[in-house]
Amino acid sequence: MTDQQHLDLLRRIAEALERLAPPVAASGLETFVEGYLWLGQDGRLKPIRRITRVDLELLKGIEPQREALLDNTRRFMRGRRANNALLWGARGTGKSSLVKAVHATVCGEIADRNALALVEIQREDLASLPDLLTLLESAPSRRFIVLCDDLSFDAGDAAYKSLKAVLDGSLAGRPQNVLFYATSNRRHLLARDMIENEQATAIHPGEAVEEKVSLSDRFGLRLGFHNQDQEGYLEMVLAYADHYGLPFAAEDLKRDALHWAMQRGSRSGRAAWQFIQSLPDPIGV
Repeated sequence: MTDQQHLDLLRRIAEALERLAPPVAASGLETFVEGYLWLGQDGRLKPIRRITRVDLELLKGIEPQREALLDNTRRFMRGRRANNALLWGARGTGKSSLVKAVHATVCGEIADRNALALVEIQREDLASLPDLLTLLESAPSRRFIVLCDDLSFDAGDAAYKSLKAVLDGSLAGRPQNVLFYATSNRRHLLARDMIENEQATAIHPGEAVEEKVSLSDRFGLRLGFHNQDQEGYLEMVLAYADHYGLPFAAEDLKRDALHWAMQRGSRSGRAAWQFIQSLPDPIGV
């Protein structure tokens, strides 16, 4: 058999083996974008080419929280020590908006904005969080912020155990190129009646909830958010109106915005944004 015949035979064997071997499933990281959605059941990432968000400067009334999260994220991007963050507080006060706005701001400060990606994981997929971290660790040249929005736990829910281990309780911990941010309406991530029930039925009430409550302590950075006072709420409304060039008199906007907030029982950032959305023919919104 000639050398050429040997080469042809080896080529045919290789091609046959390729046909027998299952194709390698795409993980999603092959698509180089600034955002992903983790699909836990499929074990892969869905690339998000455009993240919906508002400018950081439009988030009024939360300046201390804004600066703290921005500093933490910049430190992480620069390879310095940074903390996992829990943003807790009332609904509509800008928690998830702040995370996305901070991410955009830091991306805009680096040469390659895709070098820092935001990865959203649904509450229902937390059991697969270790698989996600393993995947992200395989891309050490990039950095990732894993965001779980509206995180909380109810009675009988054991998912908090895996999350606590991932944050810093396991031997492996989290990868160096991954940071975990979460938002929640609950300061301790648990419903009040869940804590009270555990305390009432346990032999040692204090110890019964210590493991669950300690989950929030695993976040080195904890930022509280609250509804705005009237002045802060109106400041947000006027800032939105100015940013989008809305042709309305300031006094008319204030009057209508207060009526809007009264109808909804909230002076939150979300209420301010929804009021702006309700105006006739808003420009750029």
